[in-house]
Amino acid sequence: MRSAGQMTLTLTDDLEKFVRDQTRKGAFASNSEYVRTLIRERFFEERDRVERRNNLDAAIAKGLADVEAGRALPVDEAFSRLRDTFAQERKRRG
Repeated sequence: MRSAGQMTLTLTDDLEKFVRDQTRKGAFASNSEYVRTLIRERFFEERDRVERRNNLDAAIAKGLADVEAGRALPVDEAFSRLRDTFAQERKRRG
């Protein structure tokens, strides 16, 4: 198991009441468990957002490299080829 750090949080009265109310509802064993769960969810959301952004940046870089290397078509030609491909597929299927 990973070691755990300890942190003290200061909450407004309203936020403290909210956390305590959530714990009292029974979904969490303690106030700490509730706060950890919220932080963990945010951590994973942020990690996934960064990963999606990195993947998008990589795809854009690859696309730009393809254009610079001459591996790209004008959009009209690309759509024309797609229409032809789809038309041939429709004919094949009957």
